[in-house]
Amino acid sequence: MNLNSLRREDFNYLKSIQSRWVDMDALRHINNAVYLSYFESARVEFLDSLGININRWEGDKSVILAKMEIDYLSQSSYPNTYDVGCRISRLGTKSFDIFSAIFDNNEISPIVTGTFITVCFNYVTQQTILIPKIIKDAHQPFNE
Repeated sequence: MNLNSLRREDFNYLKSIQSRWVDMDALRHINNAVYLSYFESARVEFLDSLGININRWEGDKSVILAKMEIDYLSQSSYPNTYDVGCRISRLGTKSFDIFSAIFDNNEISPIVTGTFITVCFNYVTQQTILIPKIIKDAHQPFNE
């Protein structure tokens, strides 16, 4: 997959996020760790939109983050508005990938992308579970 060819239209979920002054670092660009917070906000709302219980401590069908892989493609600075796209790009038996991209308001291609390996989890029993149907129904694989 060519990351530079990704567009907002490639995502079935988009969240708009406004940068804050505090998001910049000493080099006057958005700090790399801040993008992880942007991804998290979008990912939680995306899962909530699918019907996954985001109050995880109450749920028998929820998720837990196992791994993340981030590609920083270009920098950005304050002030700015970003669109964060989310899609389920891979299904396993008990885990799935959420692929996300952050688009700078002024750019067509993403500035940061991330793959978030997510495990289905029952917080009551503290056990992994099979992927629920609502996740399977939202699967949007990339055509290679």
